Amino acid sequence: MHKKQEIIIRNYRNGESISRISREVAVCRKTVRKYIRAYSEEKKKLAKSSLIKEKELIEEIIKPPKYDSSNRRKRKITNEMVLLAKKCLEENRKKQNRGQHKQRMKKIDILEYLQEKGFVIGYTSICNLINRLEQQQAETFIKQKYQPGDVCEFDWGESKIFIKDKLRYLQLAIFTSAYGNYRYALLYPKQNTQCFQEAHSSFFDHLGGVYRTLVYDNMKIAVRKFVGRCEKEATEGLLKLSVYYNFAFRFCNIRAGNEKGHVERSVEYVRRKAFSRRDHFSSLEEANEYLLSVCEKLNQRPQTGNQNKSAIEIMKTEKEHLLPSLPKFECARLSNLRVDKYSTIIVDNCHYSVPEEYTGKIITAKIYSSEIICYDEYKKICIHMKSHGCGDWIINIEHYLKSLKKKPGAVVGSVAFSQMNNELQILYRKHFQSNAKDFIELLIYMKGNDKSLQEIQTIVHRLEKLCPTDISTDKIKLISERKNEENNFHKESKIEEVSICQLSHLALLLPQKNNLNTCGGIL
Repeated sequence: MHKKQEIIIRNYRNGESISRISREVAVCRKTVRKYIRAYSEEKKKLAKSSLIKEKELIEEIIKPPKYDSSNRRKRKITNEMVLLAKKCLEENRKKQNRGQHKQRMKKIDILEYLQEKGFVIGYTSICNLINRLEQQQAETFIKQKYQPGDVCEFDWGESKIFIKDKLRYLQLAIFTSAYGNYRYALLYPKQNTQCFQEAHSSFFDHLGGVYRTLVYDNMKIAVRKFVGRCEKEATEGLLKLSVYYNFAFRFCNIRAGNEKGHVERSVEYVRRKAFSRRDHFSSLEEANEYLLSVCEKLNQRPQTGNQNKSAIEIMKTEKEHLLPSLPKFECARLSNLRVDKYSTIIVDNCHYSVPEEYTGKIITAKIYSSEIICYDEYKKICIHMKSHGCGDWIINIEHYLKSLKKKPGAVVGSVAFSQMNNELQILYRKHFQSNAKDFIELLIYMKGNDKSLQEIQTIVHRLEKLCPTDISTDKIKLISERKNEENNFHKESKIEEVSICQLSHLALLLPQKNNLNTCGGIL
């Protein structure tokens, strides 16, 4: 106020320039100019005003300078401090609910906690921050009205279940319709573009139609980048789905999960209903079958907010408004890969075997989320279940039979043997441990003649009764071929019987006795 008074007197009484006043009073020229202009304008208004407004104008002229600090950014308080303070307040609420209210952190304790984290901040700033956080007004929600077949929401959630007694972290993909709360969920090993596309493809195929609008949060799989403060650019994977199925999409605002509240609630709800009672499965496929059965039961429950209709009943109405169905979207990625010296290809840091005749060649791999199909041009050469580990070797011993025949000593110590069927390993250790080459011959025979392991085991059981200490591939082949001959003999006998029966029926149709005798002679 002293400087404002000095500036006005110097300008109006002494006639000093703005530059001189700024230099001698040590105030920015913009500030000097602002004070002088404001004083001049208020005096002009006062001269023209009525008696009623004079008091207000006089107050405006003589009031102290005031700076607008409403948009001023907090220099000391950072986003990290706010998050840590919120964490402390949340912990205080938990302690309050547990009856530990005497062990809550006070403001001074939160200050010391932040200072230990390396933040430079004072007690007053922390008090103001905590007061602002605790007195924050509750958010107001706007009730929405949806049309059938119009909006469906998608989200990911994490589930921890046991697959073959091993704890796995799996991604739960969930769709929830906004109109009828119809839920559909599947488990995937990762949260990547392939799994994202496969989830949509499976959902639309399950419904037999496509929703007009899909709603997502700001997940990396759907949002490629932010354009400005609010606009988002979709990923190529989402754009391909949108073009193929002809649906529109929109994204929620940042940290606004309530904008897709149907699916946000469904993640916790479905996960709890499905895996709170059962969390051990033999395979991912079994877990998905169980999850779909749980979703079906949940969709059959009456909904109070929908006139006690179930989601399945409402879906019958929605299907009439869905976009037409299309064949399932092809979600595989194609890769041209070179077969290395171990006759394997590398996909996502894991090795997968291919037939040994392709060593050194380039083949095409069609990679899905759960399997890998290998092609030599248009010829399918092998299929593998996809591993989701790192550095794993998935080896099929049938791909190495020619090489193992030349190097039978390498059988037992090979990765291929360790991953071989347990029944075959038992057969080897029981009867072929001293003759690995003969065992390879058996595998070649099984592959070349399409013999199942069950057939071979049946023959081995017969041989064990006759000569338990001398079982060889030649004996297995001999019994197998004899069995084939018997089967062929019975088959031919059956054909002959049917033929004779047909000829006898034809003979009865002939009117002349001679013809009947002739036919009888043929028979």
